[in-house]
Amino acid sequence: MIDTLLSSLGHVFTLTHLLFMIVGIFTGLLVGIIPGLGGIAGMALLLPFLYGLDPGYALGMLMGLVAVIPTGDTFASVLMGIPGSSASQATVLDGFPLARKGQAARALTSAFLSSLCGGVIGAIILTGFILIARPLVLAFSSAELFVLTLLGLTMVAVLSGGNLFKGTAACGLGLLVGAIGAAPATGEYRMNLDIDYLYDGIPLIVVGLGIFALPEIVELLLSRGSIAKDGHAHLGKGWSTGIKDVFKNKWLVARCAGIGSLVGTIPGLAGSVVDWITYGFALKSAKDPSQFGKGDIRGVIAPESANNACACGAMVPTLLFGVPGSGTAAVFLGGLLLLGLEPGVSMITTHLDMTYTIIWSLALANILGAGLCLVLARPVAQLTRVPFAILAPAITILILFAAYQASRSLGDWVALGMIGMIGVLFKSAGWSRPAFLIGFVLAPGAENYFYQSMQFHGAEAFLRPGVLIILGLILLAFFLPVIRKAIIRRDQTHDAIEAAPSPQEDVLASRGFGGIDALLLTMMAVVSLWALYDVRDLMPLGKAFPTLAAFITLVSVIAVIFNGWRRGMIRVQQPTFKALGVMLGFFILIGVSALQGFVTTALLFCLGFQLFIARKSAKFAGLFTLGVAVFLLGMQSVMNLHYPTGLLDDVVLPMISLR
Repeated sequence: MIDTLLSSLGHVFTLTHLLFMIVGIFTGLLVGIIPGLGGIAGMALLLPFLYGLDPGYALGMLMGLVAVIPTGDTFASVLMGIPGSSASQATVLDGFPLARKGQAARALTSAFLSSLCGGVIGAIILTGFILIARPLVLAFSSAELFVLTLLGLTMVAVLSGGNLFKGTAACGLGLLVGAIGAAPATGEYRMNLDIDYLYDGIPLIVVGLGIFALPEIVELLLSRGSIAKDGHAHLGKGWSTGIKDVFKNKWLVARCAGIGSLVGTIPGLAGSVVDWITYGFALKSAKDPSQFGKGDIRGVIAPESANNACACGAMVPTLLFGVPGSGTAAVFLGGLLLLGLEPGVSMITTHLDMTYTIIWSLALANILGAGLCLVLARPVAQLTRVPFAILAPAITILILFAAYQASRSLGDWVALGMIGMIGVLFKSAGWSRPAFLIGFVLAPGAENYFYQSMQFHGAEAFLRPGVLIILGLILLAFFLPVIRKAIIRRDQTHDAIEAAPSPQEDVLASRGFGGIDALLLTMMAVVSLWALYDVRDLMPLGKAFPTLAAFITLVSVIAVIFNGWRRGMIRVQQPTFKALGVMLGFFILIGVSALQGFVTTALLFCLGFQLFIARKSAKFAGLFTLGVAVFLLGMQSVMNLHYPTGLLDDVVLPMISLR
């Protein structure tokens, strides 16, 4: 065993292996920085280059990419408010507010150092866990996996703060959107409005960009400032502050890395859940959670510590059982098969050296990748001081580009705009967008596990010891905050309450509702009732989950209305006509792109925006547009993409290619 371990470690530090790993690291950083692409696209990009490579070197390249994507996607999450991938959604909640305060360098360096520590801790845990994980993973049935998804849903209560009913309503709506398409149990199609695009459901990339990215772009455009509100902030000073933050919260880093390693071993959960779980853990364990969601550095450190550790944990089911722990691990599994490595018992017997090569490559790639990101943090953070009107067209085109990779259909853009409208309304009314996204992400897995539990075990599935333990954790997650609030409220004196009326007023106001709330509540009620009508004739297992989701949404809507009227707090919210006007312009951009072609429309949009909105010189606008053209055409060539073409693209693109 020791000889195998040392032999693998020596192979990892050979020059050739390091060179291939660096190729994977740079590819991972590039893919991670581009919002919405994530590890699946990056891994698919590398697979064609594996043919004929030595398995050890190929694994170095793949591990370089797997380890770095959860680190590189932090740039987009912090600087643009766009989740770089599903594993960086929670980072947006506090990372982007920190950037807007002029503390982007602090957020980035804390995130990168946390990722480094989490990745190394995850690799160390994986080293010992790889040999003892087999009986543990086999002990998890579909029933345990189902209640684990419910544990992820309990984070709605944490992330929604005082707006518990609004949070559950948003989560219910997310569950309904996630249930669009075929029922896993019966194959019956639900809630697709006979639209071909909806038969396979809405892709995660589209929902993530729509609910988070577009509302932030709209707000920044209307404010006509830079991402950092304090334009005179000295962003470079945040470098050392971020490092101090990580050392100050070293135990939070260690605990979240442990959680990430454990959750990563559960197939299907991985990065889409672990960031929310660890974010909720950080919030509940904090003595003063008041700044979470407003720019608390612990809200960055916790999920970033877990993401890279989770990538290590996802290797356990992938290597031992051939069951990918995440989407990226699924593509990695295909890479193993291309290299002639069969996942299973042989990976801890015959190919144990390859297994440890994977583990040590992960650890080293985390160190190298995070170090490179730390070097780049200062210059990239300066982007937050650039007026957003200059960056807006490029980010908008980038979002359209990323969304189109979901299914390479025009429906991706339409769905992006519709989800974006919901995101704008949620942001304006203060509703929990993470709650909506949690519901959407967990819907397919929850329904699959529920169906399998009932098929294989029946009602007895929920009496298994592991299920009861996890259900106990869910109850604790719900009732501990309630008990804690009750104790605090009991200890407060009447004078103390009168001395601080503002927070009380804020809480009451947040539980009331206003004009935008009324619009959202009406929409949710209508969607829920329509869903119940749409699935009425389906088989019991086909309609069980959407019926449950609709019931959750309707009950939550009624609770929000009752709570608002009971307290008499009807808020007067600011009109969002300007925001909706910006979204209307986005739909016009989509329509023009479909008619005359994406590339030509993108170039004309960037040129016109810089000249007439940002009011930049013709030279700057031309160079900016040229950069966008190089990016779009370069990605088209490298990734073999086919953008939507129209009247102008059919004429212009052949001329560019001839030159």
